[in-house]
Amino acid sequence: MDVHGTVAEGFEPVRDAFVRNFATLGERGAAVAVYREGQRVVDLWAGTKDVDGTAPWERGTAQVVRSATKGVAAAVLLLLHQRGQLDLDAPVGHYWPEFKARGKERVLVRHVLNHRAGLPVLDRPLTPEQALDPLRGPEAVAAQAPAWEPGTDHGYHALTYGWLVDELVRRVTGQGAGAWLAAQITGPLGLDLWLGLPDAEADRVGRAGRVEGPEPAGGLRSRPKRSVTAAYEDPASLTRRAFAAITPFPDQNDPAYRAAALPATNAIATADGLARFYATLIGDTAGAARLFTPETVALARAEESAGPDRVLVVGTRFGLGYMLHGSASPFLTPGSFGHPGRGGALGFADPESGIAFGYVTNGFRKTVTADPRAQGLVRAVRGVLGL
Repeated sequence: MDVHGTVAEGFEPVRDAFVRNFATLGERGAAVAVYREGQRVVDLWAGTKDVDGTAPWERGTAQVVRSATKGVAAAVLLLLHQRGQLDLDAPVGHYWPEFKARGKERVLVRHVLNHRAGLPVLDRPLTPEQALDPLRGPEAVAAQAPAWEPGTDHGYHALTYGWLVDELVRRVTGQGAGAWLAAQITGPLGLDLWLGLPDAEADRVGRAGRVEGPEPAGGLRSRPKRSVTAAYEDPASLTRRAFAAITPFPDQNDPAYRAAALPATNAIATADGLARFYATLIGDTAGAARLFTPETVALARAEESAGPDRVLVVGTRFGLGYMLHGSASPFLTPGSFGHPGRGGALGFADPESGIAFGYVTNGFRKTVTADPRAQGLVRAVRGVLGL
């Protein structure tokens, strides 16, 4: 396997772990980037651009990152709060009056971010065509009754999170989350990260698909304990219904899907774009000042939800919009915050070490929150730093 790119002195173990992913874990095409104190120390890519192709992955190759999108979208709401445009403790209905229907008057903005809104499912799932309409998803969530008393428990809002975030941003700014992100963050910073892929960038995106490989040693596995398996198999469970809020799920290689903005699932990024995004949240980078104040970083990673997740059926930890380090989703240290993408992608920041990490792949595994390829890379970074 020809691995391209560079690593800074001392970070060679990350390259070794990256090579092992191809040698032993069935990797087809992928990239990883790591920043430390705003400087890039790892920038690697290898394999094929398309999961089922032969053209090589290049420096600028990008991929859909699935639920790693959620960490990107969360930054939009937190920055609006930081700028005084959004109150995290205000009812969602204050900004979005139609949302108050069916017992949702007490759902707060922070409940959207910490997965306590009680709205992980839709009684009437959307078709793929409906899901790509920026009006239909928010309308469906506004008409939905909560599955539990909002604020009293948490459960992963796998798809509905995106419509909740998108409509809040639209009501506050007049723009959807993707347009606001491009205008305020990724455009000015020159990040290769999009929520709503422009036509001009379409040729850079590789074709993604399912791949098989050895079972991971931890996290949510394709051979999980029986209760998790039962939850995914039961059509009436919150688990199954949450992931079926769009039925059938759209083809993630469809140009129309990539061009839409679904803030829960369809951001497209290079590994460097994802890593530099997180690097800029926590510190200055070349040519850019940090985005989050220390107070906002504290909001992102202060534990808001923890324990048994009513949707994922394992213990999860969330801050405001971000997963936190834990057994279901290991990051670098207990102070890290970020978000995995189902089947592979991962982006996170660790303020104490100054590390920001981004990994993208065209091969989706059965893993939900802790892919073994990403975890091997994270362990290598941890070893380099002696953590």
